[in-house]
Parts: sequence; structure tokens; C-alpha cells
Amino acid sequence: MFKPIVLASATLALLLQACSQSPSSATSNNAGTPATDSTNPPVETKPPNSDYKPAFPGQTRIRGVKTTTPYEARVLTSALNHPWGMTSLPDGRLLITEREGTMRIATTAGVLGQPITGLPAVNSSGQGGLLGLTLDPAFSSNRLVYWVFSDATPDGNLTAVAKGKLSADEKTIEGATVIYRATPAHNSALHYGGRILFDRSGNLLVSTGERSDLETRPLAQDLNAALGKVLRLTKEGKPAAGNPFAGRAGARPEIFSYGHRNVQSLAFHPETGDLWEAEFGPRGGDELNRIEAGKNYGWPTITYGLEYSGKKVGDGITQKEGLEQPVYYWDPVLSPSGMTFYSGDQIPEWKNNLFIGGLSSTHIARLVIQNNKVTGEEMLLASEGQRFRDVHQGKDGALYAVTDDGRLYQIRKKS
Repeated sequence: MFKPIVLASATLALLLQACSQSPSSATSNNAGTPATDSTNPPVETKPPNSDYKPAFPGQTRIRGVKTTTPYEARVLTSALNHPWGMTSLPDGRLLITEREGTMRIATTAGVLGQPITGLPAVNSSGQGGLLGLTLDPAFSSNRLVYWVFSDATPDGNLTAVAKGKLSADEKTIEGATVIYRATPAHNSALHYGGRILFDRSGNLLVSTGERSDLETRPLAQDLNAALGKVLRLTKEGKPAAGNPFAGRAGARPEIFSYGHRNVQSLAFHPETGDLWEAEFGPRGGDELNRIEAGKNYGWPTITYGLEYSGKKVGDGITQKEGLEQPVYYWDPVLSPSGMTFYSGDQIPEWKNNLFIGGLSSTHIARLVIQNNKVTGEEMLLASEGQRFRDVHQGKDGALYAVTDDGRLYQIRKKS
């Protein structure tokens, strides 16, 4: 199916929470500078869950911005089966994971290939399944793909990393091998994390969750557990050289950062090279963090969210010495899943902006970031009512997004 959604400025004046192109609301330049009118209200209008106060101005509910460049969103297909992650092949086609255990290739016109088989079995119950993926930097010559999945073991479920070779006929993954398992295993089917990227040194960054339950939640703070972490691994699944806890007694050498709840968002800033992540809070308190080696990001000791019951988490504190503050947080939640920084040329005002897929919030969040601070926020495609699972910039400079309902969107400058 090919469904154009033309986003004209007149229409967007009526859709305050959706994609917008009002010429008076923003200025367009290569730095992605938001509107000069500081009176633009925040895009979030619902009351927060808690009465917590931000640690610094602009940490939440920053002023709204609106895209001025005319652009359009197209539904390229609705035939995907619970897509979760995607990346670009060298020729620009998209390689997409489907949660129940297969991959698919989609052209940028929305033509879908047959399911790619040969992957290890996944436990797709709850929040599990076949999750994030990335290509080997030398994919053009070795055709290696790396992915994250939920693995059912005799001791319980866990987040695992595997790799294999995409066959020449693109029908199967050959030689699939599990290279890492984030232990301890646990019977929960929640909070697997699941994003995976290559860094500039050729090592893998992998995100995990703390598996949600009260008994595993403290393991986010435990350096001898791989839960609630960002991990840095070699292509063979071993701890990468230079990791911050290498050689430290009682600490796993694969850990890069810790104190995370459930990280489904990882992206590198295209200019600074900094690693950014977004993670789910409980009831409120979703976070955006700039990740630095060895740092503790606080969960569950500090949080801007509440328990789902409405009670405070732990001691009910939002700040503590030695624990990192989020660059930005949401209350109510965004439910942040896959994200990407925009580095294309189609829409210059989006340059270096961050785009995050929102699940329960049913929109894509556009964040303007300057000097490591969020200076503007916009809700995109809110009128679509979709749970946006991943957002990716294609080789053609357009943005692509997949939703839990099986849609693949292309977002590009209006032609």
C-alpha cells in the first residue's frame, strides 16, 4: 500500500500536536535552530504524574518548535509483521526485523521480500522477540549481520546477541551464532532493551533492560550483572578493549554504563560522535541521556517517575551525588523506542536533530539539541495514531519509521 500524507502548513495550523509547517513558528538553518519566538508553549499539555521538579531549566517540557520546510509522510507498506528494528543495506534497501523471529528486506518503494529464515529461535512472548540489528562495517564484503533477541534458556529468559551471514540469495541467515548472553536469566518477559550499534572503533554497543521485576531491578546498579546496562563488545561477543571496568574486581568488563531501566534507543551524534540513549521510566520519567563511559545513570535510586501504582519509587528522590541527571525527561511518558539523529540534506532545519519513535505516545518526537541541551521539541505524525517502534535515516536522506501495526513510513521533503 502507498498512502501519501501531505503535510501542508494550513493543515498543520489545525494540528497543533502533529506534523507542522507554519512559516511563523520556526526558522530554518543548518544548525537546526528552533523558533526565535520563546513564547511557543511546550508540546506536552497533559498534567504530569508527579510533582517532581526538574534539576535545571529546560530538563522537561521545553518550548515547542515547528518544521517550516514542506514535507510529506508516506505509508509504503502495512504488511510487516510486528517490525522492531531496521537498518540500511549498502544499496539503500532496508533490512527489518520482525518480532516473531524473521527478517525482511523492503525497498524504499515499499516492496517486501519474503521472510528471511535461519535465525535462532526467539521467545516472542511479552516484550520479547527478534529486536535490534546492525550490519558489520565490512558488510559489503562479508555480509555479516548482528542482532539482539530474547533467548529462552533453562534458567529463564535473557537478552542475547547473535551474528550470521546474509546469504547471496537473501533468503536465509547462514551460520547463525549466539555470541553473548546478558545474564543472569530471569523468568520475566519484559524489559529486554535490545538496540545494537557499531562504534567508530568497530566494537558493538548493546543495550539491555533490568527485566522489570522488583527482584531484578537492583541489578541495574550491580556491576556484576549485565541487566540495565549499555555493553561494549567485540564482534566475537567479548569485552572490548578500553572498557571502563576492565580489571576491576566484582565488575563485568563488558559494561560501558549502568543504572538503566529499559533502553530501546541508541544513536551516535553525527558530528560529535557522542553516544545518546533514551530509556523507559515507569509512570513518567522517561529519559534522554548522553552516555559516558563508566557513568551511573541512576535507576532505580533516582527517577522522575512513579510506580505504576502511583507510589514513589524507592526513597522518592530525583537527585543524588555521583548519579547522572538525564539531559531531558518526559512526564507523561514518551515510551521511547528506536531513534536516529538526522544528518541528511533534504530538510536543513532538521540537521543534527534527534528523532525518537514514541510507543504509547503515538508520535515521533523531534528534539532540537544544542550544546548537549534540548532546546525545542515537536510532535510528528501524531494524527496517525501509531506506536512508532523504530526511526532510521535511509541512504537517500529520508527518514523511515516502522510501527507495531506493521506500517513502514517514509518521511521526506515534499516534492
